[in-house]
Amino acid sequence: MKKTLLLATFIFLSSTSVFAQIGGIENSVNDVSDTIRTIFPIILGVIFLVGFLFNAGHFFGENADLKKGITRVLVFVLIAGAVVGIFTYLITIVV
Repeated sequence: MKKTLLLATFIFLSSTSVFAQIGGIENSVNDVSDTIRTIFPIILGVIFLVGFLFNAGHFFGENADLKKGITRVLVFVLIAGAVVGIFTYLITIVV
């Protein structure tokens, strides 16, 4: 009887400290996710600009190939759209 009471007390006291630690982690995760939410559109805009500049050579110059340029831009937009979709889905998951 004494052993079970001691064990129950130990489990009860150890579980309260675990819940306290989870609360601290949740606050820091929320801070990081808020920071990422504010920075992500800026990073995405820079990625689009760099991607367009790398593909701009297919539209202008002596060796201009309009079909190749449009194809590369569309592939780039599809990949970036998939990244944005995955990121948006991950943001909506409640921690």
